[in-house]
Amino acid sequence: MNSTNQGERLERGLGLLEATSLNMIEMVGIGPFIVIPFVIHEMTGPMSLLAWVAGAVLAVFDGCVWAELGAAMPEAGGSYVFLREAYGPGRWGRLMSFLYIWQTLFQAPLVVASGALGFAEYSAYVTGKMGRAGAAAVATGAGYERGVAACVIALVVVLLYRRIGAIGKISIVFWVVVIGTILWLIWGGATHFDWQRVMGGGAAAGMGAGGNGFGSLRFVFFAALGHATVQTVYSYLGYYNVCNLGGEMKNPERNIPRAIFISILGITALYLAMQISIASVVPWKEASVSKFIVSTFVQRIYGSGWAEVATALILFTALGSIFSATLGYSRVPYAAALDGNFFAVFGRVHPTKKFPHISLLALGATAILFSALFSLFSVIRAILAMRCLIQFIGQAVGLVLLRRRGARLPFRMKLYPLPVIVAIAGWAAIFLSTGRKPIFASLGAMAAGILVYLGRSFFLRQWPFKEAVQ
Repeated sequence: MNSTNQGERLERGLGLLEATSLNMIEMVGIGPFIVIPFVIHEMTGPMSLLAWVAGAVLAVFDGCVWAELGAAMPEAGGSYVFLREAYGPGRWGRLMSFLYIWQTLFQAPLVVASGALGFAEYSAYVTGKMGRAGAAAVATGAGYERGVAACVIALVVVLLYRRIGAIGKISIVFWVVVIGTILWLIWGGATHFDWQRVMGGGAAAGMGAGGNGFGSLRFVFFAALGHATVQTVYSYLGYYNVCNLGGEMKNPERNIPRAIFISILGITALYLAMQISIASVVPWKEASVSKFIVSTFVQRIYGSGWAEVATALILFTALGSIFSATLGYSRVPYAAALDGNFFAVFGRVHPTKKFPHISLLALGATAILFSALFSLFSVIRAILAMRCLIQFIGQAVGLVLLRRRGARLPFRMKLYPLPVIVAIAGWAAIFLSTGRKPIFASLGAMAAGILVYLGRSFFLRQWPFKEAVQ
């Protein structure tokens, strides 16, 4: 497989602990605290646990794909490198990798913006209690959220403007706070556990309302499960972040697969336990309409003072997720620039700190712009729709092509090709569940990307307008 010699320019300073920390803090973030009420509303009660399980199952099977590819090609850029090599760097791989960098121009800032907007939305719980000035700030609505989001993104860029070793240490601090916060919430639920409250509310009856027999009930159930799983999958995203940092990993052939699976299994256990803990204290119907579900949960157990502490911890968790996501995505334009498939300026590395600083600054600026243009839930659906076809399904198919060519794969999944088939089917279902507007928007973006690629290739006399050189 081709190499961009990234190891000569980047510092391999991340071990298994740092890599797992970065994965897990990106996975948690503000996502689960924002989407829990939506998932409960869609599934009308305890059946919401199925949506969290469905998201975890898809993450595990898709994680098998990422683990094989990440161990085989431990370079900065992750999917960009995977798609290029799987489909052939001189032909279709050039188109596929360009389409990935094209979609990354949109979805990477959207990911960062979604975390910042979620941070801003949840911060209103604390800000609204800071006297008249705080209440007046929250009352401005979108203006307040956009201002807070911009400040958060700027802070993250400042934190990331340093050597990878220092970033690894910061990630461990975030990880300790994230895990400690969730364990505290789980403990609160365990000490106030009420099984009848957890199982209360007829889920099946709720989803069957307005239905017409068993067939209609089944259709409504799977439609609700699809919509809810879109949100839970968003809360699991990030288990592959270590692949974007492959060029900065120590012993990547072993540590990349380990970081992926430890992250998925650990976060799944924490999510399910946290969901049950919240349901044991806050009734399902109340939880489904709560804007600050975790703060409400802690207030119910410990009082309003501790609820503010819990909110502060959640905001710190959200900051960690934005930190990790921005770090990983800043390496994608860098990898494409080194490959000659993007603007050369993005391939510059800081002379002393040894990280792609131009790419980081550009991503931060674009994310601030996007946070001013979009709302939170529209961003979540747009992110998933744009990524399903090219990144998730595209690289799963690409892994099959690599295996057929006999590529060297240091890590090999169990039960192949079953995990690949499930991953492809799962991402196809998620794509269809995102909704009409995100689907058409993602297809339109893909079509525009193909036209841009063809125009650029014609001008530069590259494939398919010139014989490819392998």
